[in-house]
Amino acid sequence: MWNLKSVLLFVASLFVVIIISMSWANAEEKKITPKDFGTAIAEAPSKIGNFFGNEVEKTKEYQKKSWAEMKTKWPFTMFKGKQ
Repeated sequence: MWNLKSVLLFVASLFVVIIISMSWANAEEKKITPKDFGTAIAEAPSKIGNFFGNEVEKTKEYQKKSWAEMKTKWPFTMFKGKQ
């Protein structure tokens, strides 16, 4: 079922994958200082508020556009009469 050539090929490819993943894992890690951590915590409420504010504005614009488009569709145009 398994011949020596296929087993050796599998082992060699496994070895290559392990070596490559080890070289990626040894990449330079960013050190987080207490000052950086404190700054990130202090900025979090404003970032979250800005994010939700932007999402609300995008939703309002989308709903406004969708409503304007929907008003041009069949059921509403039927009652307007000829213009």
